[in-house]
Amino acid sequence: MTKGTIKLLVHHKLVDDSYGFIKGEGEGDLFFHHNDLQGVDYSSLREGQQVEFEVGQGRDGRKKAVNVRLAQPKTE
Repeated sequence: MTKGTIKLLVHHKLVDDSYGFIKGEGEGDLFFHHNDLQGVDYSSLREGQQVEFEVGQGRDGRKKAVNVRLAQPKTE
């Protein structure tokens, strides 16, 4: 799993579509769609939150974040 930070969240009320961008470690900024979330509701996300994700390929052939979930806090 790759770690990153929620950089930007966008919600279009007219078409009920939500997506965002994640600043990934070593990956740059990656797009994600609300359908790519696992175990977290889009409305609970906040910019700056730490997340974990896998890198997949979007319909346009570019890299995107998939299986996005909140990062687990470090335990020691």
